[in-house]
Amino acid sequence: MFIGREKELKDLEKFYGENKFQFVVVYGRRRVGKTTLLSKFCQGKPSLFFTADESIDSISLERFSKMIFSRYALSGLSSFNSWEDAFTFVGQKAKDDKLILVIDEFQYLVNANKSIPSILQRLIDHQLVNTKLFLVLCGSYVSFMEEEVLGCKSPLYGRRTAQFEIVPLDFFDSRKFFPRYDLQSQVMTYGILGGTPQYLSIFDESVDVFENVERECLQKSSYLYEEPIFLLHQELREPSTYNSILSAIAHGNTRLNKISTRLKIDDTKVSKYINTLIGLKLVERLKPEPIGRIGRESIFKIKDDFFRFWYRFIFENRTLIDQDLGHFVANNLIKPSINEYMGEVFEDVSSEFLEKMNTQNRVPFTFKKIGKWWGNNPLKKREEEIDIVAYDEENILLGECKWWNEIVDISVLNTLIEKGVLFDFKNKYYAIFSKSGFTKKVMEFAKVNGKILLFTVEDFAQNF
Repeated sequence: MFIGREKELKDLEKFYGENKFQFVVVYGRRRVGKTTLLSKFCQGKPSLFFTADESIDSISLERFSKMIFSRYALSGLSSFNSWEDAFTFVGQKAKDDKLILVIDEFQYLVNANKSIPSILQRLIDHQLVNTKLFLVLCGSYVSFMEEEVLGCKSPLYGRRTAQFEIVPLDFFDSRKFFPRYDLQSQVMTYGILGGTPQYLSIFDESVDVFENVERECLQKSSYLYEEPIFLLHQELREPSTYNSILSAIAHGNTRLNKISTRLKIDDTKVSKYINTLIGLKLVERLKPEPIGRIGRESIFKIKDDFFRFWYRFIFENRTLIDQDLGHFVANNLIKPSINEYMGEVFEDVSSEFLEKMNTQNRVPFTFKKIGKWWGNNPLKKREEEIDIVAYDEENILLGECKWWNEIVDISVLNTLIEKGVLFDFKNKYYAIFSKSGFTKKVMEFAKVNGKILLFTVEDFAQNF
């Protein structure tokens, strides 16, 4: 099943159609669908697809050579003498005819042989540029690809003709995995699994969300049970400290001093660990949008919803799960807290929805920026938070998101309007997103006030 990535596939096809040498860099976290995208792109085209592993250099070269010899029916040969010979041979095959060469998990080749980027640089400059080779270097170590392939200190710097960072799918693509679920279940599934295609493909839409959680997350033998631990062990040398940081953030300790206090580790050390997690695209640093009296402190957020869910509900309950008490964990520890957990997810999906609406001119004004805001309210002498702020030079939209079982009453709208006095914009609009709907009074008020927008989860069913 190939869902999403239509734009990336279309762009790859466009570059392929230019009928000249191309050097494309594709990178992104594990499981996000890089290999699936490239396999789809290669279908029906002359191609060589090599997946590197953690072998020593000579073994990798031998495997690469055998792939080429097999492709061109060359018998009696064991291996090229060098990577330069191997790449030169591929270039000669693409002298007059198009040929795609994909090297997946490129970081493993370089870890075993640091000279490979320099070898490719020389060949690109003097030979490959005059061929019709479509060279793709793909990697899962994001920081490696950004620094050692795309970075200014890399021998390959400036040679690439295109690059694609493959990120998790947004909600509107992710929900396509579950067409039989209702909208609330689709949002909840996205909040649990995030937008990683490999995780989304595991849930079975013939059963409800919590049964899927029990089957796929809360059993020792299930694929997702230890997935974050497995990935951290692949990326990091000290996963225990990173586990503790991710758990702290998942439990609401989003500011540096709170994380440090929980871990009893100095701020400076914690900051270094967090920067590593940011480099892995697992954590992001958020600042309030620079409007009004903004708060000074940044906050930290786990970017991947599956990691956030796992460290919130599974990491500290593994002893119970190991005793085959997954059903207890689901019903007594997850279900009672799921609405509170989903609040942040609902904010993110609502922001995605507004961005989609913005591209189609379906909001009161075309906003240039969107984000969150927190800062000082001098009138009430307290810090305020606003879930969504979208704005341009003259207009602002303030958004509030409520993943509640109760319908939203007029007090929520009044509170949001009161916060509007903190911002000096010519036009102010207000949007409320509700899981369960609105009271009659709220809907009547919105009808007579053209600056009030009301959305429910059902509005997310629109096609974009």
